[in-house]
Amino acid sequence: MFTLDGKTIRDAGAFLIGELERLDPEIHAPLAVVSWGRDIDLREDVSLGDEASSFTNSGFAAAGGIYANGINWVGKDTTAIAGAAVSIDKTTQPLRLWGEEVGYTVQELASAQRTGRSIDTQKLEALTLKHQMDVDQMVYVGDKVVGATGLVNNTKITPMSVSKLWSASTPREILDSINGMLDAAWAQSGHAVLPDRLLVPPAAMSRLTQPMTEAGSKSVLQYVREECLCNVINGRQLEIVPVKWLVGAGAGNKDRMVAYTKNRLYVRYPYVPLQHTPVEYRGLYQITTYYAALGEVEFVYPETVAYADGI
Repeated sequence: MFTLDGKTIRDAGAFLIGELERLDPEIHAPLAVVSWGRDIDLREDVSLGDEASSFTNSGFAAAGGIYANGINWVGKDTTAIAGAAVSIDKTTQPLRLWGEEVGYTVQELASAQRTGRSIDTQKLEALTLKHQMDVDQMVYVGDKVVGATGLVNNTKITPMSVSKLWSASTPREILDSINGMLDAAWAQSGHAVLPDRLLVPPAAMSRLTQPMTEAGSKSVLQYVREECLCNVINGRQLEIVPVKWLVGAGAGNKDRMVAYTKNRLYVRYPYVPLQHTPVEYRGLYQITTYYAALGEVEFVYPETVAYADGI
């Protein structure tokens, strides 16, 4: 049996190797994936000194002429002319401080150098991954502890229901469910904005990649992108991508799909880059703190986003 040195494994990744053992020197990090940078545009004017991010929405009102809801006709002798009114509302959301330390002793650093597995680099990679995973969570679902929501679970958006699971649906039924949601979002925005991006759970993406017929000349995904409302109205194919956070995200733990327009004018995320303090020496211990601020997804126009549960 090989004898493992528990202390050096824990501290610096060094361990005893048998004479007939061939150790693979490549470092294998934990499996993890983040996709927030693909699915949302950033608001980068925020900084660490800001405690909140905010934006305004303007409302316009204008009464008609002869009739309040009509056209503003006026006559040659008109003395009372209607005017336009403007209302501006502000939405404010907090920016919360995020922080984590990276530290190691001089002995750990020296041992890692001997083994060729850099302890400082690996700890920094671990911290960076944790930060990216936290941002990923905040972008998609927020955090219940602080009462934050994300791109796929905003409480201002009422989800639709899909009558039939995609796994049991025909390509035409899948297309109808997608067009129904796109049309709902389009109507909510006064037919001003039609979503051009669709987020689906991984299992639903697998269903879309299946061929429409046994001949396999076209996949369901290709059929949907070519025939959906987005291609007809926007003149470009609907972008469909898988998101792990949509599994069980709907009402009753049903899988959800999300339709929206990937544009910072409609929805965005306030992003403060990761920063760090100078390295501090405490005896044999070296330590530095990395910090950033995590905001909440800003739905500037929530009426341009639609949810559908039960796919």
